Amino acid sequence: MKNIVVVGAGQAGASLVARLRAKGFDGAITLLGEEPVPPYQRPPLSKAYLLGEMDMERLFLRPESFYADQGVNLRVGARVAGLDRSARLVHLAGETLPYDALVLTTGSIPRRLPAAIGGDLPGVYTVRGLADVDAMASEFRQGARVVIVGGGYIGLEAAAVAAKRGLDVTVLEMAPRILARVAAVETAEAVHALHERHGVRILTDTALARIDGDDRATGVTLADGTQLPADFVIVGIGIAPATDLAEAAGLTLDNGIATDAQGRTSDPAIWAAGDCASFPWQGGRLRLESVQNAIDQAECVADNMLGAGRDYVPMPWFWSDQYDMKLQIAGLNAGYDQVIVRDAGARSHWYFKSARLISVDALGDPRAYMVGKRMIEQGITPDPAALVDPATDLKALLRA
Repeated sequence: MKNIVVVGAGQAGASLVARLRAKGFDGAITLLGEEPVPPYQRPPLSKAYLLGEMDMERLFLRPESFYADQGVNLRVGARVAGLDRSARLVHLAGETLPYDALVLTTGSIPRRLPAAIGGDLPGVYTVRGLADVDAMASEFRQGARVVIVGGGYIGLEAAAVAAKRGLDVTVLEMAPRILARVAAVETAEAVHALHERHGVRILTDTALARIDGDDRATGVTLADGTQLPADFVIVGIGIAPATDLAEAAGLTLDNGIATDAQGRTSDPAIWAAGDCASFPWQGGRLRLESVQNAIDQAECVADNMLGAGRDYVPMPWFWSDQYDMKLQIAGLNAGYDQVIVRDAGARSHWYFKSARLISVDALGDPRAYMVGKRMIEQGITPDPAALVDPATDLKALLRA
């Protein structure tokens, strides 16, 4: 294997090429990115960058010179048109690139509202890439009215930034509560109350009929006929794995690009990692949308490309910054049947499944997060009664 091509210059792609070089691969590496900038961090886009507290260069994962220094041919603004698996070629505009091994780290794309209900009107934005945030930055004027469609983390982080900038903010959520897919009622209620304290209106059980406006969004109409005026609209209704290239090339898809436990796709010359890839997990398949997964999975794939033969075992953790509260999440809460609330000045919510600790939400409580993460990784399940007692030293539970 002398020539590796990586399609997708996000967190996973950047981590993978760095790992290949760190592990001694001395062949050719080409990293193709569709955006016109080097690989960058996405989480600050909807937080510090949108607030104007972070310059674009500080978003970059590594200095641009890193790639040249490491012998990585980084090509930005490079849109891949297709793959020829039999000839092992990547097609770009006007040229083809051969590969011995190909890695798809194509990430994810934001879900959009249909054009038929105004989803493509000027003044309607998604929050995914640098261009999205740059496009909407001028809209964040004090007193401007924004309607945010979607009460997940993306929408709520945008709401927090808008509220801090002095905008009039309304969040629409179709479900009976915010964070319905990802968090327990206890966490959702705490986050809901936090936003209301900052003046954000959150309308749950509320369906959108359309975005109003002819040449530009001027507001929204709800399913019950209520009209809400707005100067602009942000759509935060989730993301989908970017699988178009893989699908056109005939690779197996299953909640993203399906890989085996080591990161190979249905074509043994093609690998995948990050938001776009699903992998075997506890008898099913799992796809994780997080920075840490993108890094860890990409590094595991790089090792396996060099012969490590190591199955990917995720140790998931996530975070969300909203106002002055950092919500830190360890583990996966899927299938939980009990939530223990610990309130020792700061709150944390501990998820159990069949009497086993599987996840922790720490709301401004870094100690609970760190201890909970270690417990999950080490297979320790604490006594729920001890968790509830604010006098309990959490670290002592690690030694129990």
